[in-house]
Amino acid sequence: MALLYSASFVTVPRKLPSFAFPKDKSNICRLITSQTHLGRDSGVVMSSSTASFSGLYGQPKSVWIWTESKEVMTAAVERGWSTFVFSSQQRELADEWSSIALICPLYFEEGGIFDNGNKRVGTIFKVSNPQELELLKPENGLAENVVVDLQDWQIIPAENIVAAFQGSQKTVFAISKTPAEAQVFLEALEQGLGGVILKVEDSKDILELKEYFDRRSDARNILSLTKATVTRVQVAGMGDRVCVDLCSIMKPGEGLLVGTFARGLFLVHSECLESNYIASRPFRVNAGPVHAYVAVPGGKTCYLSELKAGKEVIVVDLKGQQRNTIVGRVKIETRPLVLVEAKQDSDDQTLYSILLQNAETVALVSPSQGNEEQKRAIPVTSLKVGDEVILRVQGGARHTGIEIQEFIVEN
Repeated sequence: MALLYSASFVTVPRKLPSFAFPKDKSNICRLITSQTHLGRDSGVVMSSSTASFSGLYGQPKSVWIWTESKEVMTAAVERGWSTFVFSSQQRELADEWSSIALICPLYFEEGGIFDNGNKRVGTIFKVSNPQELELLKPENGLAENVVVDLQDWQIIPAENIVAAFQGSQKTVFAISKTPAEAQVFLEALEQGLGGVILKVEDSKDILELKEYFDRRSDARNILSLTKATVTRVQVAGMGDRVCVDLCSIMKPGEGLLVGTFARGLFLVHSECLESNYIASRPFRVNAGPVHAYVAVPGGKTCYLSELKAGKEVIVVDLKGQQRNTIVGRVKIETRPLVLVEAKQDSDDQTLYSILLQNAETVALVSPSQGNEEQKRAIPVTSLKVGDEVILRVQGGARHTGIEIQEFIVEN
């Protein structure tokens, strides 16, 4: 179906009125789509009210689905995405799906988007050149939901749209044919567009996009961290250690969660602090040997040896705030190592340990609340029995990085 931009616009009320739900599902859907702002009420929220999506995004993101596949429809509904778009010739298909699932059908017709009651709830813009992009402005009387079909360039036009619509109450959707395209639109110019219309016929695309949302939602959660007391510091000999260079800058107090055992991960400080002997490298964490576990998005772990360019890890600070970050480079080199062991309290039988390169630039994060940056990080060369460090305690049994419930003994 060819998409055309339209100069005919209407507005849609933003506030949700109070009403009693009727028993008929199609009536419920009609009531929702005709009386609410779809861009905000029918989409799936990437972020909650307690934090920002990936530390950057404060606005919820919406997902509408465009498909003729019942399998795709089922997968989407099961994951909370219930708004579907159809061509005006597919009303029978929309009626069929409405009889088996609680969905909100919308229809593309004459450059607009209409609900079941034939009320316009959005405007469609086809953008294939800079001149058409210039027509897309929030002050041009657009409906509150604006769907753009970027037929040539994608990234730069999406960034221009984000800049043009910042601060407006309108929700801009981009038609995406793959989850990767959707990610581009949702992250354009850091803030991202307000939503995407995922046009696919394979349910795997639904699963992939939902996994992406889940990873970003995890970044909003505050990780539970605890204090541990160092019980042993011992030179261990030579080993292959991993330096993880990220595509992001880390601040004092931030680092990666790493440990010999998955049951307890130490917060290893980045090399962001200044020294007299070497320049700071705020993108780097000298994380430990190849066998060690490192925390990655989704509540999972992987071995340091498995990290490579493009993979994601989570950067954490001493308060448990986390953000997903892309690995830019991994360096594995043979270096002298030091063994650090710790317990949560003196009576605890559970031991936590980590091996790190024996160097002044390698440090563990301390729970100290001092104002001086140096107090937040204790170099392993200065670490001694009785010092307190930050620890992430979690389930120890893992299968391909996923926590499982099983009997396990690790020493």
